[in-house]
Amino acid sequence: MSVIYSFPPVVDERSRVLIAGTAPSVKSLEYGQFYGHPQNYFWRILYGLFQVSTPVQEGYPPPDPVYENRLAFLREHGLAVWDVIHSCEREGSLDANIKEETPNDFPGLLERYPGIRAIAFNGSKAYDTFRKAFGGHPALEHIAKLKLPSSSPIPTKHMRSLEDRINAWQVIVPFAVER
Repeated sequence: MSVIYSFPPVVDERSRVLIAGTAPSVKSLEYGQFYGHPQNYFWRILYGLFQVSTPVQEGYPPPDPVYENRLAFLREHGLAVWDVIHSCEREGSLDANIKEETPNDFPGLLERYPGIRAIAFNGSKAYDTFRKAFGGHPALEHIAKLKLPSSSPIPTKHMRSLEDRINAWQVIVPFAVER
């Protein structure tokens, strides 16, 4: 069983929505990037939410191929990204294989970035792990908690396509808009 560690958060003073995953996948660790697996829908979801549609990839614009540009896009739209889990043991990339997890310091991050109004959880495991670690924490009472379907491309009963996920993730847009 391998011990893996999350990346530092991508966040700045413009951040309004913190998107929280579980822990980096094998491909993400290999590339040193959040959501580094090219088949994961994460970046396509975000570009679909915040860019004008073009007739590419199921009607949505492709994400910028340069990772640093994708991070800039994230920040420009009031978004931040981090993982709920700081470290864990896991073979492979499946959330179901996560053991011995230690959470990241979400209360501390939110104290340093008070403009964050919502945490959007990328899948059930991220949401459940966060609730287990921080449920009822007073520093998090004023933050909206949005449980979203996973950005994994694996079809589920209700999430069959990229478009299904973009529609479900629309709930983050009002929180990301500057007030």
